[in-house]
Order: sequence, then C-alpha cells, then structure tokens
Amino acid sequence: MAGLARVRDADFVTTPQSLDERFRDAVSALRPPEHRRAPGDPVRDGGTLTGARALELFDAQLTSRHLDLAARWLRSFNEGFHTVASAGHEGNAAVAAALRGDDPALPHDRAAAFYCMRAVYRSEPPGAGPAAQRLEDAARDVLRGVVASVRDPISGGRDKVFGNPGLHLVPVISTAAGHLPRAVGLAYGLSRSPDPRWPSDAIVAATFGDDGVDQPGATAALHAAGWHDRADQRIPLLLVCEDDAPGGPAPEGWVAAVLRGRPGVRYSYADGCDLAATYDAAAEAAEYVRRERRPAVLHLGTVRLLGRPGDPDPGPDLDRDPLVGTARLLVEAGLLGPDDVITRYDEVGWQVRKAAEEVLGEPKLATVGEIVASLAPRRPLRVAHAIADAAGHATGPGAAARSRIFGGRLPEQAGPMTLAQTINATLTDALAARPQLLVFGPGSTAGGRHGVTAGLRGRGGERVFDTPPDATSVVGLALGAGLAGLLPVPELPDLASLHSGEDQVRVEAATMSFLSSGAYRNPLVLRIPALADPYGLGGPLANDNSLAVLRDVPGLVVAVPARAQDAAPMLRTCLAAAEVDGSVCVFLEPASLYQTRDLYQQGDNEWLAPYPAPDRWAAEHTPIGRARIYTLGTAQDLTVVTYGGGVRMSLQVAARLAADGYGTRVVDLRWLSPLPVADLLRESLATGRVLIVDETRRSGGVGEGVLAALVDGAFVGSVRRVAAADAPVPLGPAAQHVLVGEDAITQGAQALLAR
Repeated sequence: MAGLARVRDADFVTTPQSLDERFRDAVSALRPPEHRRAPGDPVRDGGTLTGARALELFDAQLTSRHLDLAARWLRSFNEGFHTVASAGHEGNAAVAAALRGDDPALPHDRAAAFYCMRAVYRSEPPGAGPAAQRLEDAARDVLRGVVASVRDPISGGRDKVFGNPGLHLVPVISTAAGHLPRAVGLAYGLSRSPDPRWPSDAIVAATFGDDGVDQPGATAALHAAGWHDRADQRIPLLLVCEDDAPGGPAPEGWVAAVLRGRPGVRYSYADGCDLAATYDAAAEAAEYVRRERRPAVLHLGTVRLLGRPGDPDPGPDLDRDPLVGTARLLVEAGLLGPDDVITRYDEVGWQVRKAAEEVLGEPKLATVGEIVASLAPRRPLRVAHAIADAAGHATGPGAAARSRIFGGRLPEQAGPMTLAQTINATLTDALAARPQLLVFGPGSTAGGRHGVTAGLRGRGGERVFDTPPDATSVVGLALGAGLAGLLPVPELPDLASLHSGEDQVRVEAATMSFLSSGAYRNPLVLRIPALADPYGLGGPLANDNSLAVLRDVPGLVVAVPARAQDAAPMLRTCLAAAEVDGSVCVFLEPASLYQTRDLYQQGDNEWLAPYPAPDRWAAEHTPIGRARIYTLGTAQDLTVVTYGGGVRMSLQVAARLAADGYGTRVVDLRWLSPLPVADLLRESLATGRVLIVDETRRSGGVGEGVLAALVDGAFVGSVRRVAAADAPVPLGPAAQHVLVGEDAITQGAQALLAR
C-alpha cells in the first residue's frame, strides 16, 4: 500500500494542474524589495545577466512551460502525440542566450526553452516581428511537431524534434547522447569546410541528459573530443549535460566524476535552476570554446517535472522549479511584482493555447510517398553528370594536379591492378578532384588494417588522418563533417567493428534527411573490409559475415565490389551520390579478394583489371542498383545470383558446368541495397532455374532478400539457396564447414539442373 501511495502521490504532484497551482502559490508568496534595479543593470550582484535580458529569458521559459501543458492538453483528446516535457529544464534558455544565433546547436528532447530563446535571438529575416511575435511563432512551430503537422519546420510531421535550419538548430534523432559524436564531427568540420552557413569563428553546442553519460555516444564523444584536442586538432565544441537526477546532482557524484575526468575537455558546473548562475557559466564556457577553439562540458543541475509514468517522484525537487527561481530573481530585483509575474504567465499561456488550437486543423502526412519523400532522394542523372564532370576536370583543368598527386605515374599506365590497388587509386583520384574529401579511420595514415590506404597521407596531406579506434567515434565524426559540407570517407577495421557503432549508421546517418525534410544531410561513404576469409584467418571477429544490421535500414546504399573492374566505377558512384544527393553509402570490400589475381587457374591474372583513364569513366559508370551479368556456354540452363567472393567461386563452377554442356548466367548483384530487382528478375526468367549463393548466414542473410524479390516478382521457376551456416566463423580449416564453398555451389547447381 505504501508503494501504491507513493505512485499516486508522484502522479498527483506532477500533473499539469498541480504544477500550475504550485507556481502560482510560490509566486504569490514573494515580496518586492525596497530598492529596484534598473533593467540595464545586473539582476544580481556579481553577475553579468542584466534585468532586460532576464525578462527575455523568463518569457522563453514561460513559453516552454506552457508548451508542456499544451502538449498534455492535446494528448488528452488524442490530438497530441509527444509529451516528453522540458519542465524543470527551462534553464537551458540561458545557454541559448550565451551562444550566437549562428552557432550550430544540437538540442536534445527537453530543450523547448532553448528553442524559444534561439527564436528570439535569430538573425533578422525580412519582416521579422518583435520578440513577443517570435516567441509566438516558435511556440506554434513546436506545437506543429506535437500534432504531427506537415508544416512542422523541420520534420514535416515525421517526428517531434527541436530543429530548424533558419535557427541553425540540427535535429537530434538518436538514442540518449547518440548525437554527440556527430557534434564532435561538426565542430571538427567548421573551420575546415567552405560551408557558408556558419562563420569560421562559430562554435558547436550540444545538449544531452544525464541518462546519456554512460551511453556509447557520450563516452565516444568525450573521448574523441579530448583525443583530437591532444592531437592539436581544434574542436570548438560545448557539450551541455542537463542532470536531473533526483535530489539534484552531487558535486562529487558519478556524473560529475565522469565529465570532470576527461582529458582535454574543460569542465564547469552551474545550478541549472538558477537562471543568473546558468547564464554566467554558459557565457564563460562559450567564450572559452570560441576563443581557444577547444572542447568544454558544462554540467547543469536541473529537475524533471511532468515526468512520465515510472519516473522518480520529484519530491523536494519541486521546490527547485526553474520558473519559480526566475520569478524570485525578477521580483527580488524589483523588475516585476508578483502580480506582474502571474499576469505575464497567464498571457503567455493564452497565446500558447491559441497557437495549439490553430495547429489542430493543419494537414498531416497522408501517403507513403509523402512520408518517404525526404528519406533518400535519388537523382541518377545528376550522379552520372557529376562523374562525367569529374572526368572532364581530370583531363582538363585538373590534369596537372592529378599528375602531381600520383607522382607523375598515372594509375592507368601501371597495368592490371588488384582490388586493393584499384580502391587506393580511386581514392587518390577523389582526393585530387574534391578538396572537401576526407579519408580517415584507425591507422589510415599507415594504410589501414589491409594497407588499402597506404600512401594516401602523402598525397592528401592533412585530409588523410587517424582517429580513435571505436566505430562510434569514426562514424560520428564523419556524420558531423558531412553536415559541415565536407565529404567524409571513413574506414572501419572490419565488419565486426560496425556493430559497436551501428546506432550511428542506423539512427543518425540514415534518418537525418528524413527527419529534417532534406534541410540537413550527412553524405557518407563508409568503407569496411568485409565478409569472411575461406580459411578463417583471425577467427570469428575478423571474419564476421553478417550483414543483417544493414539490410533493413531505409535509404541506405550498400555496395559490394567483387573485383577491380567494378571497384573503381562503384566507388565513384558512391562518392558522386553522396556529393549530389547526400546519400549514405556503405562500401563493403571483400577482404579475402584484396590481393587475388587469378580466376580459373594459377597465373591467368583474370581477376585483375586495368585502371580506367578518366575518358572512360562516363562510359563505365555503374548506377546504383544495377547488376553485372556474366554468361558462360549457352547461358540458357541456370542463373546463379551472388555477390562478393561468391562471384569468383560461382564463375569457377560455371566454367566447369560449361565444359559439361550446361550454360550459366552469373548475376553479380553488386548492390545489396537497393537490390537490382529488375536485373535479377530478367536473368532469372531467362533460365527458370535460380541458385542463390549467399556468403552471409542463412538466417537474416542477403539470400532472404533475393528470395523475397523473386516471390514479389511472381517468379515461378525453381529456386535453391546455398548460404553460410548460422554460426560464427571458426579459426582455421574448420571455417570451410561453415562458409559457402565451390563444392556446395556445385551440388546446388546439379540439383537444380536435374529437375
């Protein structure tokens, strides 16, 4: 019973009505001073916050509080769909005031007051109204997110996030603190990008809750910020942790210890419920970051009011209500009387309720087409034109620079190349043609794990650099750099590394354009040595052959070049798509084929290919979602659908079948997302027999997607699948019992041909 009573009490004291009544009671008990301060004077002795600015901040705080109340009101009759409240965090309005309006910021989901204050301080657009009108407009925009209106200025009704390109606010769409690695990357890119949106002296701010301190995003971001600072790479980043732990944050508590102990990251603390103290601390921290171009973290003590079911009982924390604290500050300064505060509170409440009623009738997203319009725009003609333009530049104005970066020996003059050599040459060409391109990752300056990037540091200079080894830091840095207008090409050591940072790809990268209606994008070409070695060299982690985590990410491009002949055009396509459309591409490189030279017999060198000269780039362009078809013999008896290392094995089996009189079509998918469905169906119908050769595991593997495409395409022939076993890849020869091999492919082909 006692437990139930506590739950009932928690539910009672955190209701909108109770919070409203407590505010009124607390303000009514305040008493004006004998001497009043002038609006231009500090609102408190020893501080820098003036009375005039405190009044502006109070209006933003009041608007934020009434937005929370309006969201609950809308939810009560099923017209509001998001009720995560900013109540208790309204002190972040002071953080917004301490920044410039052109400082890019990534505010978390309790940042309504921050949003409102940024709207007040926005650069003057044509026809901009006074501060009160801007607050009203800001409230309307926030409420549009609550009701999922298509007029929401950032997501267009897809989600409720605090973002607005006109306010330089980047939407936060991640799990707790998952946006912080992106913030590090954006800070890295600010002074290195030609992007005109942000001046060279801008700083990046990102807010997050104490629940994210122990999450991978915060851990990686704090580590990476200090790492880059120690490497003398300027990171003008202000992280703001809003700590609403019950009872208030302890100065020597866990969160403080975690934040304070980060090398290279300056720490400061302020009571986030005290407006004047928060403003002074935020202004000082922002000035430090701007002056020194170094990272800092500001730890704010806040309180969670209007919590969700299951949140801790605020108890005594209710007395720390930031609105009551600011009202007390203003009344004690003689800037407002208690009645003035209540009147102001009610006027703002009326304006917010009026805005809530206005947005109720606004249209919602009505079709799948409308919903996915901003997910992953594809403009293949523009991509093709971009490649043709790059070729023209390489043979024209950029010819001399291209010759210099290759040391006078152009790759097309070097003879046939391996897969690894071709990727290296293509990256070199990209560095020569695109001054905004970055190549980085763990050990990239030394060539990476497989030596693919060897020599690029000498060719690309500081645009080729090393990073901390964790995937969250690597991908997050890339996403922020892409947001800043750069073209990042990061590398991870292996596919297993991706799993520790998959949130950055799945949640952050793939949804930025979707949830910002295309206003923000993070172009990315993520290179990963992938798939398994047939002899299990390195054991299970080095031979991770699962791609399931990438298969269902909407809008993601997944490329797998099997040989040098495809690697160059496919990588150029990914780079152009990232540049033109902001595409997020994962470029999986079969590590076991990096140095492979032969196809059918030792010494034939048929797996090598000459590097294409620029005048062939346009003709050899490989559009996203198009397969390569090999025909052996009559090509009328069997279709083998595969990719990566399966292509070479399938071609070897097909050659033996041709010697026995059977004709085979080998379809190299090349693109695993989106699948080349049209090519797949056409080639499958040509023979009526389909053998799927899948290097990944039987459960959750690529073959499942191929089978689904055949079913959806009404294919009525015979289908058989050969896939890796549902097991980690063991070390040594035992790996061959798990992985797909030529014997299994041969048996599958013979079984189909016998029908």
